[in-house]
Amino acid sequence: MFRNQYDTDVTTWSPAGRLFQVEYAMEAVKQGSACVGLRSATHAVLAAANKSNSELSSHQRKVFRVADHAGVALAGLTADGRVLSRFLRNECINHAFVYDAPLPISRLALRLADKAQVCTQRSWKRPYGVGLLVAGLDESGAHLYYNCPSGNYFEYQAFAIGSRSQAAKTYLERRFEKFNDYTPDQLIRDALSAIKETLQGEKLTSSNCTIAIVGTKEDGTVEPFSMIDSQRIQEIIDSMEAADEAPPADVPMQEDGGDAPPPDAPPADAPAADAAPMDI
Repeated sequence: MFRNQYDTDVTTWSPAGRLFQVEYAMEAVKQGSACVGLRSATHAVLAAANKSNSELSSHQRKVFRVADHAGVALAGLTADGRVLSRFLRNECINHAFVYDAPLPISRLALRLADKAQVCTQRSWKRPYGVGLLVAGLDESGAHLYYNCPSGNYFEYQAFAIGSRSQAAKTYLERRFEKFNDYTPDQLIRDALSAIKETLQGEKLTSSNCTIAIVGTKEDGTVEPFSMIDSQRIQEIIDSMEAADEAPPADVPMQEDGGDAPPPDAPPADAPAADAAPMDI
């Protein structure tokens, strides 16, 4: 990448009003493995692609539990992500100790953004080279936030970060309007489909993806943030592949001048009773 005299430290502004060190940290997020988050009214799901540096090494962990009601997925420098996830865990513990209540997700994202912003205003520090998807549940429902190395944070219905995340974003943008009414299984399926879009032809299996979920149970209690076991993930992937490979139902076509339809057949202009929605 081209260097110039304005990127030697994070506190130097360029004449164009840019902080190059912050932009370099944001570029590190784009180079990380893909992560996806999406939420409904009652549940939030995080998914991450597991990438290893070589065939001889294992993958780095990308999804972390912060508290019973919250968790994070990260893309970028994993070492920075571990430090920030530990910071979030301490914030949740301290808040629960003082107030005897879980820390609201909006305040959790705000404290993370404040910590990241300090590193953009101190010449002896560097920005955190990691982006985090913060998902959780509080009194107002399920939430999903994206925290940027610049100190900005945004709430989303669904979002994707990391390498080749644009393909996942395009998939989510076509379907996000229905997410609010989705069941947990539907959220998981769309999260897996979004991760599959980032793999560039690589086969999706339970070994190259991680899924976590948090939400409310039918009785109103919190379903703790937990990782979904690989066996269940593989079962869901197999059912998705079977649905994609299923041949379309044979529809007999009536030729001109052929036999009349049976007497119990519906009129030609009547809408189908079980018409499937158009697959977008």
